[in-house]
Amino acid sequence: MEARTGRGTCIASIYATRAAAEADCVWRNNQVAAYRAFLERNAVAVPQYSIRPYRRADLPRAWRPLPALGFLHGQC
Repeated sequence: MEARTGRGTCIASIYATRAAAEADCVWRNNQVAAYRAFLERNAVAVPQYSIRPYRRADLPRAWRPLPALGFLHGQC
């Protein structure tokens, strides 16, 4: 799953099954929706989560999963 913000795209998390990725995507989108007014008020780009296949070999060496609101701390 990847997160897309105004600054670019980053890999948010990796899952073994599409169902698990879809469940996490829904959860992350709900978290963003809960903070939408805060994000817009503070001119923070609202991320959009989508599901895309990745192989573990394609991940950067220092990659770590992105917390749901990690983009607020410049992690994406």
